[in-house]
Amino acid sequence: MDKKNSKPTASGSSSTTSKPNKLSSSSAGTTTVEEWIKTIPNIKGVYTQIEPICDALRIDGENCDRAMISISFNGIDPLFMYTQLLKETFLEMDDDDDKSIKEFVDYCRLQGGINANHIDKIEKEYRLHTPIWWYTGPFFMYSMLNHALRQMDIDIILKMGFFIRHLHQYIENLHREQESINTTTNTPFQVFRGQSLSLENFEKMKKIKGGLMSFNNFLSTSRNQNVSLELFARPADPDSVGILFEMTIDPTLCATSSSPFVGVKNVGFFEDQEEEILFTTHTVFRIDGIKPIDEDNTDQRWEVKLTLVSNDNHELNTLTTHIRQELGSTTGWSRLGNILIQL
Repeated sequence: MDKKNSKPTASGSSSTTSKPNKLSSSSAGTTTVEEWIKTIPNIKGVYTQIEPICDALRIDGENCDRAMISISFNGIDPLFMYTQLLKETFLEMDDDDDKSIKEFVDYCRLQGGINANHIDKIEKEYRLHTPIWWYTGPFFMYSMLNHALRQMDIDIILKMGFFIRHLHQYIENLHREQESINTTTNTPFQVFRGQSLSLENFEKMKKIKGGLMSFNNFLSTSRNQNVSLELFARPADPDSVGILFEMTIDPTLCATSSSPFVGVKNVGFFEDQEEEILFTTHTVFRIDGIKPIDEDNTDQRWEVKLTLVSNDNHELNTLTTHIRQELGSTTGWSRLGNILIQL
């Protein structure tokens, strides 16, 4: 490992970043930690205890994963179309889950950079926990799935088809259960998501203000605005900006479309410190407004206001509907084969 320029990895392992010869004890009297962080990109903070360092590395790892999430904008987007069709096909399949899990862990063991203990844990304990527990835990499922859907890595998508099915179905069932318990779920509410966004995607977003965007992965959000802003709404590098998405959710739309969401309290890995709300894939929003978070905007952070729309009738779905009709009545592996032929 190169200790001079190391960073958190998608596999879940982390390391610290050091900047030799940039800081000396003599500079500590005149230069504050805040100035170091602003002027030296590799410095994220100064810590004197191990627990805060571990927390900071976990957050940096999550920031990397959040920046990898797949986003589609107005118009014909093949990524939205094909990932949506693949998900629908996985939901129709009635596979041997034990066989699928075994094939998945065997595949993971052949890959480099994946924690072997985590692979063993999935093989032995997969059915002992909820799909949300695995997705929100400090394992590689979240990172691997985000990467696969963003890059259209068909090998990984096929190997994780069982997990996509399990996670969506669990969200769908839990959404109905939570709705039946909470009598106020029809009241619109706000959730937040902080992440880094490439300048390229940010420019696309600004050009289609009033248009639509879709998150093509399972979407993690929080009711806690401060957590989303302070921990995650930061640029990852000079070619990106920090984004705080403020999303207005009308639960009645979720009831009539295929965009269920759930609160992960009591079913997620962590004790819901972030008040997390998890949406299924391909949740579509209208872009209502974009403005800098700070007046001088020196830190390149922006607030983007979004409103949930029904994902059953909009331009992002037009071509998907056409291809779906072309596929006809085929189901299961036959339908999957036809989709892969068109990729």
